[in-house]
Amino acid sequence: MSTHVTPPQRRKFLFTMLGGIGALIGAASAWPVFRFLAPSDADSGSDQVLVPRGDVVAGKAHFFQYRGKPAVIMQPSPGSFIALSAVCTHLGCVIAWQEQAGEFLCPCHGGRFSADGQVLGGPPPKPLESLVVQIDGDQLKIG
Repeated sequence: MSTHVTPPQRRKFLFTMLGGIGALIGAASAWPVFRFLAPSDADSGSDQVLVPRGDVVAGKAHFFQYRGKPAVIMQPSPGSFIALSAVCTHLGCVIAWQEQAGEFLCPCHGGRFSADGQVLGGPPPKPLESLVVQIDGDQLKIG
């Protein structure tokens, strides 16, 4: 029993396979673009976050989530609180607190920020976003 495939049948099969593979590659390429352009559900987070006042130790950074993104609150002097976005204004990396130096450092490109969010060096074009802090008894309301 011999099966003979004619050139038009072979061509049709190859075009069908290439079309299917092309469609898969197109879908795989379009998905990240769609997710980038689509509105994020992360922005639907709470407008206010409560942080226990005792969690914020003087001279140390307390990280938390605000509207689905990392944020940080500090107590530079007793009874004074500063809350900032913990997202670097250069390319969106999460900053880290350098206790020895008393400043924030972006691990991606070496951006440096003061404890109040001002740019000290590196490529960040602007200061960290400041968040409103209200003292409510033993709670800190951020936002």
